[in-house]
Amino acid sequence: MTTPPLALIRNIGIISHIDAGKTTVSERILYYTGEIHKMGEVHDGEAVMDWMPQEQERGITITATASSCYWRDCRINLIDTPGHIDFTIEVERSMRVLDGGIAILSAVEGVQPQTESVWRQADRYRVPRICFINKMDRIGADFRAVLVAMESRLKARVVPVQLPVGKEADFLGVIDLLKEELVLFSDADQGMTVERLPIPQESLEEATAARNLLVEAAADFDDAVLADYLAGVKLPAERLLPALRTATLSCSICPVFCGAALRNKGIQPLLDGVVDFLPSPSDVPPVRGRTAGGDAVTISCDPASPLVAFAFKVLAEEGRRLTFLRIYSGALRNGSAIFNSSRDAFERADRLFHMHAHKREQITEAAPGDIVAVTGMKKTLTGDTLCEFNHRLILDGLAVPEPVVSVAVEAKGAEDRERLPGALEKLQWEDPTFRVHEDGETGQTILTGMGELHLEIITDRLNREYGITVKTGPPRVMYRETIRQPVTWRETFSQEINGRLQKGEVLLSLRPLPRGEGLRIIISPPEGLPLPPEMCVALEESLRHVCASGVRTGYPFADLEVQVMEVPFEPGVTTELGIKAAAHRGFTLAAQQASPVVLEPVMALEIITPAEHAGRVLGQIQQKRGRVEGLGGASENEVIHARVPLSEMFGYMTELRSATKGVGSFTMHFDHFQVANDEIQKGFGLV
Repeated sequence: MTTPPLALIRNIGIISHIDAGKTTVSERILYYTGEIHKMGEVHDGEAVMDWMPQEQERGITITATASSCYWRDCRINLIDTPGHIDFTIEVERSMRVLDGGIAILSAVEGVQPQTESVWRQADRYRVPRICFINKMDRIGADFRAVLVAMESRLKARVVPVQLPVGKEADFLGVIDLLKEELVLFSDADQGMTVERLPIPQESLEEATAARNLLVEAAADFDDAVLADYLAGVKLPAERLLPALRTATLSCSICPVFCGAALRNKGIQPLLDGVVDFLPSPSDVPPVRGRTAGGDAVTISCDPASPLVAFAFKVLAEEGRRLTFLRIYSGALRNGSAIFNSSRDAFERADRLFHMHAHKREQITEAAPGDIVAVTGMKKTLTGDTLCEFNHRLILDGLAVPEPVVSVAVEAKGAEDRERLPGALEKLQWEDPTFRVHEDGETGQTILTGMGELHLEIITDRLNREYGITVKTGPPRVMYRETIRQPVTWRETFSQEINGRLQKGEVLLSLRPLPRGEGLRIIISPPEGLPLPPEMCVALEESLRHVCASGVRTGYPFADLEVQVMEVPFEPGVTTELGIKAAAHRGFTLAAQQASPVVLEPVMALEIITPAEHAGRVLGQIQQKRGRVEGLGGASENEVIHARVPLSEMFGYMTELRSATKGVGSFTMHFDHFQVANDEIQKGFGLV
């Protein structure tokens, strides 16, 4: 298939809180663009984009799924992302490579916790967005309230380009404020027929006021529009669109659409919005990378330039890797030999595909702006840069959140035990937030992930995809270790190992950092180190290794600065092994003298409960060492915002349902680490 011009490509992602309707919107987009000929529903387990058995059974999206379609001669490369916080890495890596996004919000629930999370992720990568307020046909739908919540909680300048006509069960269609038309969608052919009519008289005053606000927003970004607006000139859609597009591309505004995806209303105008407002690959700022020497370089979106691609996702299909790439520059062809500059290794792109959920469409060449899947790459992982050997550079990776929940697993049979390590390795290829290690004391295999659901899906996949049955222990909290007071420590190592004297000496300074600062290792003091570069690398590796395993608890260190003050070096006497040993032992002894303390993860909760049960729910939060941050109303329900330690949250859904007669619900995500209480400290022998 011929690659369209860059101006006719849109790489977009659909983001939102769980159950706002992302996959339903994606399904309608594929249907109305002609990519599929039958709409599958999430609640029936038949949605094209939810192809995993676990997704079909649970009615949720677990993995980001890519597809392509065409609308108004534009090729839209679409990625449907999960809304559950346990799978936030799927949103993170999608935002890293996409040019634009559609944020879906429920007209009933409005801005929810994960809405804020994915919005921040899009902000981090400066991804322009349009918004779609879904479920306008549901009881309690409130278009205006959602706009207010977006402005207050997301700090976004929202600019409605549509108004809903009718609400709840009487929702009929939308008013197009740019073209000043009523847009209706036929129920007879699943919304395929779109009818445009004059605005009804009863809606004319509201539509006129809303269009004036739209024109004012456009005038803020176009002096010619501003001059005509002040002069009272009537401005058609053709004059307003360029100004609104410029503002959207700079992330200054978010055009807002509305509809009811499940009732097949509002999707075609949303597709028009994708073409009109969201960027092509040539509209976004050039990607920046750095050479092996650390010099910054700008990468042009040019097929004649050297190849630069970013690996943002890896799938293990029948034991083989399928690597997803975003092409930023140059061209990639079947059978090409390319260089992985992140791992200093050569790879071969055996075959290239455009993906349609889990189905493949083979292509022969990928151009700048393309998102493709590649077979044959054996070493490439998420976050790696692929380029030409003679033009080596590295792109910035992506932010990987730290997992906070772990479980111990044990294979049931001898054959399962033999195959378990290989299967876990393949699952780690796919998911940077999934970690595996062996407990040094018990010998158990420990799986660590973002939450209980994340680990439940992992163990389910072990069974279904690899035929490995495992027994799991209860979930455990992933604590962190830090220190309370600064300390300076000099350590000397001198010992004969394998017939050679290994010597090394270091002077280390450890000091605690404020919560949320993470781990900071500073190797070079102001006057520089006399060490050879390879010994500096070995020294840092040794310090990172000991920080990853703690000194009193076995958990990694956080909120800690480690500075190497001195490393006396005597050629022929100081050895790499000696320096590593001195650093490891010196850090361990220093940390033990610096009042080590345990940090526990604290989760941000949003609990929705009927008002009559709110008192009981608040009592539960207090019993769990929680802190209530705020109360609000949503229809007849109370919305409670709270912070609660993760160790108190296992099994909370059962408790909440009991307290609310089965109707309460909650969502939570990791918020921060805090010093654990005395009981937990005593459990680790630190009080």
